[in-house]
Amino acid sequence: MQDLIGQDIKRITQDILVDYDKERHIDKLDVFNQPDTKVIYELIGELTRVAYPGYVKDPHYRIYDVRNSLSMVIEDIAFRLNKQIAIALRYGMRLDEENLEATRLESQRITLAFLRQIPKIREYLATDVEALFDGDPAAESADEIIFAYPGLYAVTVFRFAHELYNLKVPVIPRIMTELAHSKTGIDINPGATIGKYFMIDHGTGIVIGETTEIGEHVKIYQGVTLGALSTSGGRKLFNKKRHPTIEDHVTIYSGASILGGDTVIGRGSLIGGNVFLTHSVPPETRVSVKNQELRYNMGSCDLL
Repeated sequence: MQDLIGQDIKRITQDILVDYDKERHIDKLDVFNQPDTKVIYELIGELTRVAYPGYVKDPHYRIYDVRNSLSMVIEDIAFRLNKQIAIALRYGMRLDEENLEATRLESQRITLAFLRQIPKIREYLATDVEALFDGDPAAESADEIIFAYPGLYAVTVFRFAHELYNLKVPVIPRIMTELAHSKTGIDINPGATIGKYFMIDHGTGIVIGETTEIGEHVKIYQGVTLGALSTSGGRKLFNKKRHPTIEDHVTIYSGASILGGDTVIGRGSLIGGNVFLTHSVPPETRVSVKNQELRYNMGSCDLL
């Protein structure tokens, strides 16, 4: 019996290995000097436990004093996050003794600065839970929201990632928010700015771009896009305001798209479902799509 794979596998393997010599971005072979996504995902779990200590069990600890357990978790976060930040900071560097020492010290400084922000992050998260409970009549309790709501999970990961983004940590913040994106269908860039009492209801299909600014007491429903008007400028748009500003007490219903860095949705406005906006809206404005004409063919289920 012919063994076709056995005949050709060595030649095919060699062709693939040679393809790695073209010095493209996808040809990188150094798997050690780059952030470890598995460790970052584990850190998200630990940070979530620090955020909501009475809601996340750790199978490794059997300690009656939760505060003692959390102390160990925080120290573990400091140790592992520091290592991942140091690796991220060294991207593209010439790894001599001077650069290694400089990034070692900088990663420690960033890690400590991040940890100092956790009480502030938890303050914001407490208001997010409150906004969800007050705004969702289906919520039976705050416990249910913390345990089960994908919108709160996505916002929780975002708030931690955003602090690392503000501290100029490469790569890691985006890995964090993309994990939340993959689990919830909610895509929040870590560069976005989001105020207190932020409510995401249902959440699937929400996109919030990097330069979006969102005020306090804002409600967003599924399928909303806060995006760029155009990305045809490519890298020329880097660090430029590309996404809209949403002021306080705004509600945006499902399927709405609000685009552009100059677009401002004024305080207290309501944006109806499926609205497409590329210009600013004054405060206290209700924007809606005129009802489409519906046809009813009674007694027939044939497709129109």
